[in-house]
Amino acid sequence: MESALTVKGQLTVPKAIRDHLGLKPRDRVKFFVHPNGTVVLLPKRPARALRGMLKSRLNRPVSIEEMNEAIAEGASGVKRAVRR
Repeated sequence: MESALTVKGQLTVPKAIRDHLGLKPRDRVKFFVHPNGTVVLLPKRPARALRGMLKSRLNRPVSIEEMNEAIAEGASGVKRAVRR
């Protein structure tokens, strides 16, 4: 897909790309320029859009001991049995 740059410096984002990124009118996008010269366009989302994205595996508060065990498990790569 391609798009032409207008004399005002504007581009039309092709519909397939807008649909893929979930862009709607008045949405904002961010451009990232990588050291190798490639440019990435991503939708700019408010932090509140992240709410609920991750589901908790537990429906209860987690103790400090359980947090420390999870940290140790992640660092060691060895899975431990889950206590309920």
